[in-house]
This record gives sequence, C-alpha cells and structure tokens, in this order.
Amino acid sequence: MNGILEALHKRKSVRVFTEEEISPEDRESILQAALQAPSAGCQLLYTILDITDQGKKAKLAELCDHQPFIAKAKLVLVFLADCRKWLSFYREAGLNPREPGPGDLLLAVEDAVIAAQNSVTAAESLGIGSCYIGDVMEHAEEMRELLSLPAYVYPACMLVFGHPTKQQEERKKPERFALSDMVCENAYQDKTSSGIRAMFDGKTGAGSYEAWMEAFWKRKYESEFSNEMNRSMEIYLKDFRKE
Repeated sequence: MNGILEALHKRKSVRVFTEEEISPEDRESILQAALQAPSAGCQLLYTILDITDQGKKAKLAELCDHQPFIAKAKLVLVFLADCRKWLSFYREAGLNPREPGPGDLLLAVEDAVIAAQNSVTAAESLGIGSCYIGDVMEHAEEMRELLSLPAYVYPACMLVFGHPTKQQEERKKPERFALSDMVCENAYQDKTSSGIRAMFDGKTGAGSYEAWMEAFWKRKYESEFSNEMNRSMEIYLKDFRKE
C-alpha cells in the first residue's frame, strides 16, 4: 500500500489534541493541498476562512453543538461555497452576469468539500489529525454575523486540526460497510430486506436491528441538529431562488 492509500485508510476523526502547535510549514502544506483539488472549470468556487481569533473559535464551539474541542484546535478552517466572487470578476470586465441559482450553489459546495478533503489527506500524511464539523451549516443567522458572510456565500464545512493524543492515535477506526454494499454496477439498486440486515450484521451490539436503528434514527435523522440544519439551509437558499 503506497503512502496516499495508507493515509486514506488510516485517517479517522480526531477530537482530542496535544498542546503541540502546527508549524507554519505544515499549515502552508495543508492549505496548498486544498488548492490542488479538482474544481469545476478550475474556478475554485470556494473561499477558505482561517479562524485565528480565539473568541471566534469559542463562539464556533458553542454554535456547533457545544463542542469545546473546536476552540482548542490548533488550526480551524471554514470552507465556504462561494458563488459571489466570480460575480465580481465578471462585473470587473463590464459584464452583467445573472444571479447565482441552486445549481451554482451545489457546484460550489462540491468544490469546497473536495478541497477540504484534500487538506484532510495532506494533514494525515503529516501526522496531524482532523475532524469535520458539519454543524457549521446550522444557525444561519449567527454564522452569517460571526463570519461576515454576504449573499451567495454558504459555509459548506469546517475542519479542525491538531496533533492527536496517544489515545486518539490508538483508538480503533469505525468499521466501514463492505464494498459490495456500497457499489452498484451501472444503475442504482435498492437494498433488499435481507441485504439491509446483512449490512448491519454484527454492528448493532447486543441489541436487535430494530432497537439499534430506532436509537440511531432519533439521534441523527430526527435530531434537533438535523431539523435546524434544514431550517438554516432554507434561509441560505433564499439567496439563490427567485421568489
């Protein structure tokens, strides 16, 4: 297994960091790796916020589901899906561009998260842990104010980085589903009842499939976080919809 594949297989979310700082050279490498990611038409439809203000880190930790480790991270990056900056580029040339739509937003989100994953892989190769923070999509009003986000700019994801503690390094990575469970050939295929249960065989602990799934459903899909994220998304989508 080569170094890139090893980093991809080894990488897991890290939420506890040592006090060791991330060197300026490693920080530069992580950010440069993000910029090397594939991008639609090489437009780089994202902007990266490097959050260095400790007060903002603390506020983000509270807004993002009260997670103190965010404020303790040595590097905090917010990847913004940016449908705004190319409007400025076009207008600078004397053009009259249309307003961005939902399709433009989806394309920008793709660009942003691909760039984010590049930075994650780069960090892993340097021995630096990372954790995605999806909660940055919540609380649209507060996020916009805190990060000074104008129209057509959406917080696609946040990443926190730091050197993992020994316990985090040794912690087992959560098991993935089998390749055969995740790959369909040529066309989408719904899972059969037996296929679904086979996917979760051995993954529900001592409880039944039904009990485990109900608990997971309540904790994730029907959670306050999910409902707030959907409400927040509706607010951002107003920028991109003609009503």
